[in-house]
Amino acid sequence: MDAAELGTTDLETLLTAAEAAPSIHNSRPWEIRPVPGTSRLEVRLAADRWLPVADPAGRARMLSVGAAVFNLRVAAGHLGRRPRVRALPDGGDPDLAAVVDLTGLPPDGSRHPDLYDAVALRRTTRAPFTGRPVPVRTLTELASAVLPEGARLYLPGVVATRRMLALTAEAERRNRRDSARVRESRAWVHAGTAPYGIPAAALGPVDATGRMPVRDFTGAGRARRAPAVPFERHAQLALVVTGRDRPADWLRAGQALERALLLATARGLHTCPLHQALEWPDLRRALLRGEPGCPQFLFRLGYGPRAVPQPRPAVSGETIGRAV
Repeated sequence: MDAAELGTTDLETLLTAAEAAPSIHNSRPWEIRPVPGTSRLEVRLAADRWLPVADPAGRARMLSVGAAVFNLRVAAGHLGRRPRVRALPDGGDPDLAAVVDLTGLPPDGSRHPDLYDAVALRRTTRAPFTGRPVPVRTLTELASAVLPEGARLYLPGVVATRRMLALTAEAERRNRRDSARVRESRAWVHAGTAPYGIPAAALGPVDATGRMPVRDFTGAGRARRAPAVPFERHAQLALVVTGRDRPADWLRAGQALERALLLATARGLHTCPLHQALEWPDLRRALLRGEPGCPQFLFRLGYGPRAVPQPRPAVSGETIGRAV
């Protein structure tokens, strides 16, 4: 296949999949540009969509970009192409996060065949989950799935889960006391029509029992949120971990995270980020007490109701035409 065969329809499939990736505060901090005359896509950092207060090093931004890269890979496999990813290929161009080369080879045999459909179904669920436990075989499948991405999935036991929830709750308390963080977070909440950020209707309730440290994006407290409801008594958490903590590792972690989230979706699970503690260096270090590795992303998973859909930027034929 040559570049001419990467037509408008294929590009629309690829870009729509990328826009469905999860990102910090739904900021979608990436720009994807086809390289004229080639079958390559450049994945660049969007200069105007990041959180300098909560994410000064850009770690969460790079995780988000990694998730979009993984969705490109899934969509490419769906189109019968085998993508090759070069991470941070140009040291002189710090905004170039990755180049995805779409060749004519058969799809990667390690790709889960059901993940493409999960791209459109995956949503962040900020509501309570049921008490139904996630089967061990499903957790094992999720843990195995992230290994090819150069990461591992740490599944904490009861004691470690309580510690992680306590650290997340402490981070939430700090966030609410930090006026700069409150302003930044609140700026990403909207009435439901903006292409980026979080619709107010998707914020969800707080836990009536106080066990689950739900993120308060607006700093408004309980009075202006949905009515409090009891969350699941026993939370199931998963933590994406890498061996090192460089931008390339963050990009790998984002791909590992999205592989886990899509597989969880395909298995009928819902997921919700618990990222607060990872935004404070001391709390982030404490997440893996006595365990090796660098924690990158903590999330909660379980069974529950469908999430509120969030608007996604439309990928129009006109936009694609200009890009190519």
